[in-house]
Parts: sequence; structure tokens; C-alpha cells
Amino acid sequence: MDDHARAAQPSPGFIAPAAVTVLETMDERPVWPAVRRGFLRRCPNCGEGRLFEGYLKVTDSCPACGEVLSHHRADDGPAYLTILIVGHIVAVLMHFVWVTFRPEPLVFATFLTVVAVGMSLWLLPRFKGAIVGYQWAHRMHGFGDGP
Repeated sequence: MDDHARAAQPSPGFIAPAAVTVLETMDERPVWPAVRRGFLRRCPNCGEGRLFEGYLKVTDSCPACGEVLSHHRADDGPAYLTILIVGHIVAVLMHFVWVTFRPEPLVFATFLTVVAVGMSLWLLPRFKGAIVGYQWAHRMHGFGDGP
């Protein structure tokens, strides 16, 4: 391949002008309102419809606005975030309770177990909703293939 042929090829990060035009015409989706709506377990588009059919199963589409939500790929993200937050809070709580009250070991273990399980069960669907909202706002995993 000669120098003129190499110069004519676009660089690896090149975006064609037509693609830029398509990206610029797509309406903006605000990220933080979508994440907040997801955290509240509501549709990231309208904020009205329920995001989950059960505890963690995301609905195929919003019952209020009809937005398709089956494209989400939350995977292990909600579990990692839950472990991160609960672990840090329980560690600080464990130190504070032990230094301040010196409870019996069985009472102490039971108390921390109840707190950790309760926080985990409360946070897990909220973090999953927030991740689905983030994916929707950034048009990830098919959320950008609208009508």
C-alpha cells in the first residue's frame, strides 16, 4: 500500500459526517433525572409507570408511556453497588456499636446480620433501577433504537 492510499483511509476513531448528523439530531436524554426515576423504581422516561413487575424483574415496557425497557443489561452492577455500600456502612456501624456498647457476641452478630440483610434487600432493586435509568439515558444496549 502506497503513501497516498494510506492517507486516504480514515483514522480508527473517525466518525463519518452522516453519523455525526444522526447523533446531533437525536434528542438529549438527561442522565440524572433518569437515574433518580430508576432509583425510585419508576420508568426512566416518564417517571410514572412501575419499572419492576416483581422484586427485580424489569417490565418489558412501561405501562404509562409504552417505553420499551426490555433492552436493559444491569447484570451484576446492582449487586456490586449493594455490597459496596452495605459493607462500608456495616463496618462503621460494627465499630461504633462495639466500642460504645460492647454487646454480647450473639446479640451483636444477630443485630449486624439483620441490618445487613435489610439494607441489602432495600438497596438492590433501587440500584438496579438506577442502572437501567443510566443505560436508558445513554441509549445503551438498544435503548437508542427508538421509533
